[in-house]
Amino acid sequence: MSEPTTPKAAPAEADAMTALLRAVHDALDLPLPGLTEEDEQEHARLLPLRASRARIVLAGVLERGLRMETAAEMLSQWTAAWPVTYTPWNSKGDAR
Repeated sequence: MSEPTTPKAAPAEADAMTALLRAVHDALDLPLPGLTEEDEQEHARLLPLRASRARIVLAGVLERGLRMETAAEMLSQWTAAWPVTYTPWNSKGDAR
């Protein structure tokens, strides 16, 4: 009995998949907020906004046949449009 094989993606498809995964990672990888209420409120506003955009592009790929390259570019643009503007928390507990 032979072992089942996993289909290999073509190099261009693998690059597109990597770009999409990187875009999703970057959209969702927000630093923890600093200690102020404003920092926490901005983080609480930004995370669901970016998560919804990630879900939109992933649904586009999975349900509508959106090309991964296009999805990655869209999500990267949306992420850049909503940058982290709050002060991130650091391990010393103070804002930098």
